[in-house]
Amino acid sequence: MTPLAVAANESLAEISNYLIYSSMAVYTLAFLAHIAEWVFGSRSKVGRTAAALTSTPAAAAPAVQVRGKGTATAVLDKPKVVSRGAAGGRHVPDGPGAAGGSEKGDLYGRIAVSLTVLGFLIEFAGVVARALSVERAPWGNMYEFSITFSTMAVGVYLALLALGKNVRWLGLVLVTTVLLDLGIATKWLYTDSDQLVPALDSYWLWIHVSTAIFCGATFYIGAAGTALYLFRDSYETKLAGGGKPGAFASSVLERLPAAATLDKFSYRINAAVFPLWTFTIIAGAIWAGDAWGRYWDWDPKEVWSFVTWVAYACYLHARATAGWKGRKAAYLALFAFACWIWNYYGVNILLNGKHSYGGV
Repeated sequence: MTPLAVAANESLAEISNYLIYSSMAVYTLAFLAHIAEWVFGSRSKVGRTAAALTSTPAAAAPAVQVRGKGTATAVLDKPKVVSRGAAGGRHVPDGPGAAGGSEKGDLYGRIAVSLTVLGFLIEFAGVVARALSVERAPWGNMYEFSITFSTMAVGVYLALLALGKNVRWLGLVLVTTVLLDLGIATKWLYTDSDQLVPALDSYWLWIHVSTAIFCGATFYIGAAGTALYLFRDSYETKLAGGGKPGAFASSVLERLPAAATLDKFSYRINAAVFPLWTFTIIAGAIWAGDAWGRYWDWDPKEVWSFVTWVAYACYLHARATAGWKGRKAAYLALFAFACWIWNYYGVNILLNGKHSYGGV
């Protein structure tokens, strides 16, 4: 006999909802703190980048040391010089980070990261409460997928920080998009906590969907770096050509890593997670064989997962064999992530297929 489905625990489901909304409130505070970080950071208009491109040593600013209480000393991010620029041969230093070498900006940046950690913990608790409310994996529909996706994206960002990577410049973009993702999830994608349809009630849900979420979150980090690379590369190119970018552009883009650093960062992120995306597609095919009796049935979700795989494979192959760097590779990487986003939203909402029983 088939065991009866476990009824949803409404109290835990309601707690999950409160936790998700609470995390949004904390992320909003983190967003404001990141804004303050950028506003109160150094406002030099050309700084190190112009000095490197025009060979004017006097404009090069050293790293700033911040003296704390007692004997403790905190040193802000020290820029490093990149030997070759993505657009070819430019010697450009990394920006010092969002704080821009300012003690006050650095303080707000640390507050923003602390609030992001708190928001992550609250949102993670909301995802766990959702899972406990029905005693299953918390990604059986688009609402659950979305809240888990944003949790994972923040987790990847915080893990990079914990590993000592200088990625605080990504914080404002990350928190903004996480708030957008959670807003869409709670406003238009919300689904009451309930049991799964039989076809989804499988241990493969834990394996296949969890890896898909992790890959998407990591691809997002890579895509954010790629988008920022395009802005930073345009800024460096304009300076190298003797142009004068606007004050706002200079104030913001001067604090980012060099274009070559952003290009390399995005490439390494995408290359690192691509094998896991390959496994995700294989795991999905195995699950399809168990659930539907066929490993491949040209379902829209299957097709666009494969299209995404091909796009990232072309990007990595071009980088490895054709020597593509810079803007051409960046456009291809963004196209690949756009395929992933379409598979995330467009396929589920606009197209009908065998995955449609998951609902929104």
